[in-house]
Amino acid sequence: MLSSNKDQQVAPGVFVSPEHPSMFLGRRLFLRYAGFTVAASGLLMACSSTETVQVTPSVVDLGSGDTGILNYAYALEQLEAAFYTQVIATPYANMSADEKTILTEIRDHEIIHREFFKAALGSSAIIGLTPNFTAVNFSDRASVLGAAKTFEDLGVGAYNGAGRLIKSADYLTLAGKIVSVEARHAAIIRDLLSARTANFAGDDVVNPTSGLDNAYTPSQVLPLAQPYVNNKISGANLPQ
Repeated sequence: MLSSNKDQQVAPGVFVSPEHPSMFLGRRLFLRYAGFTVAASGLLMACSSTETVQVTPSVVDLGSGDTGILNYAYALEQLEAAFYTQVIATPYANMSADEKTILTEIRDHEIIHREFFKAALGSSAIIGLTPNFTAVNFSDRASVLGAAKTFEDLGVGAYNGAGRLIKSADYLTLAGKIVSVEARHAAIIRDLLSARTANFAGDDVVNPTSGLDNAYTPSQVLPLAQPYVNNKISGANLPQ
C-alpha cells in the first residue's frame, strides 16, 4: 500500500507515521500554512452529496467534482511519496550526502502532501494504491533521477491543468501552494541530472514564449501515471 494504515491521528485531521515521527511538525505546519483546519472536512462533506467516489476491487474511480480532483491529487501524491520512500530506503550506488539530503527532503514533502489529502478527504478518499516500480532500477542513479524527473514534471503539469477544474476557492489556493513546491522539486531534480544548465527550466516544460509551465488534463496525466500503479485508476467522472 502506498499509504500506511499504521499512521496515528495526533490531532483532528493530522496524522503521524511511526516510520517518520519527525513528520508530525511538518504536517501541522503545512495544514496551518495551507489555511485548512477541520473546516476542510465540512466543506468536502457539503459537496459530497452529488460528488461520489466509487471503488471496486479492480477499478479505483477517483470520483467527480472537487472531491474527484482532490482524489486525483491524492493518487499522484501517493505515487510520489512511495517512490521517494523507496529511493531513500534503498539508495542508488554512490549517492552523495547532498543528493540524499535533497531526496529525503522531497520525500518528506510528498508524505506531507499525501497525508494532507488523506485527512481532508476523510471517508471520501480513495484506497491506498499499490505501486509498480518494476521499470525503475533503484540501484542506478540515472534510472532513479530519470523517474523522479518524470514524476515531478507530470505532477506540476497535473496541478496546473487541474486548477481550472476546481470550484472551491480554498482548494484552488491550496493547489497553487502545492504546485509551487512541486515545481521546486522538478527544478532540483533536473539540476541533479544536468547541473548548472538551462535544463532546470527547459523548453520541454516551460513555454519559451509565454514563460509558463505546461498544464496537463487528467486524461493526459492518468495514462502516463498508470504504468506505475497496479490498481486500475479511472478518471471518467472527473470534470473536463
